[in-house]
Amino acid sequence: MGLLLKGFEVEMYTGTPAGDVVGLSHQIVKNLEGFMREPDQRNVEYATAPLRSYDDLLCALLEPRARLRRYLQTLGDYTLLPSSTLPLAGSDHFLRSDPGNPYHDRIESAYGTRVVTSSIHINFGIDGNENILKVCRLLRVDGPVLLALSASSPFFDGRATGAHSTRWLRFPQTPEYVPLFTSHRHYIEWVEEQLKLGTMFNVRHLWSSVRPNGDERPYNINRAELRISDLVSSPCALLGITALFETRIADLLAGRLPDPLDGPFTPTELVEITIQNEKAAALHSLDAELIDWQTGQTRTAREWAAQWLEAATHVGKEMGFAPYLLSVQKVLNEGNEAMRWLAEYESGTDLRKIVQESARRMVLEETDLRERLCCADLLG
Repeated sequence: MGLLLKGFEVEMYTGTPAGDVVGLSHQIVKNLEGFMREPDQRNVEYATAPLRSYDDLLCALLEPRARLRRYLQTLGDYTLLPSSTLPLAGSDHFLRSDPGNPYHDRIESAYGTRVVTSSIHINFGIDGNENILKVCRLLRVDGPVLLALSASSPFFDGRATGAHSTRWLRFPQTPEYVPLFTSHRHYIEWVEEQLKLGTMFNVRHLWSSVRPNGDERPYNINRAELRISDLVSSPCALLGITALFETRIADLLAGRLPDPLDGPFTPTELVEITIQNEKAAALHSLDAELIDWQTGQTRTAREWAAQWLEAATHVGKEMGFAPYLLSVQKVLNEGNEAMRWLAEYESGTDLRKIVQESARRMVLEETDLRERLCCADLLG
């Protein structure tokens, strides 16, 4: 197995060490190269170049954060905050980052602050249009396990919501119903139809758990974009989760794993199963009972991920990503970020303090990684 090209789009909240989210993206994108604005000022995005090596990807994840943190300090006592939803307050108003942008006008009027979330998009470079669609089918049905591993939004507007990924339950998945694309032609015709109907504003306005991607989509595509993940604030955990899914893709393309279309369920049934699994994962993450798309049997997301991890470990040493898989095992043992936060909250810890301590731990982990990496001089 040769490693795929991979890239990340990382959305993060900016704010104060006290845990309050503050809108700064309009200043960041103006003065700091490599950052992109979201419709609301309170989160900002950066993307990594497509790379194969997991060690190189770690540097690519850390370097922009180091630059961003240094820049934030020039604006005041600001930092980066965890969580994929506004944890303490702020859902009652929109802070436009680009008031003259007509696309942002439509987003604000249609969805309001439901879009003010942070997440990770994982892009896998795949050769061949039909292979890209095949990978998208796999990632669509496997995606609830990623949501379960990454869940980090149990708090919203100063309260525990009862869900582990409040983001996925709130975010406007658009269009409301997206089929399982059976071919590249099916994908093209469907997108053209949605644009005519107005259910999509433009070709970018396909906000589902996974989508084909490329500079001239839907016609010219070169990657599968997995969008269901909450913000994984730990770079090592993110890379471990990515390695887990890369091994699934490799098994699919090598014929060791069947195309979901070749299983016992119809495309429509697979979408119904997946929607049910996504909701369960958003509510209960690793403890969610998920329907296996290959057998129809039920097992927990934790059991599903553990089985994949065992398989991935066999190739991890050869391919150079074995150390990152240890982070996945840690998530399975100790819980994802949402589960750890909820355990603290239920033991009596103040919600604001949980956010503060999580932001502090994020800084400590990044600092430790920079000190140990060969790219430490670059990272500052």
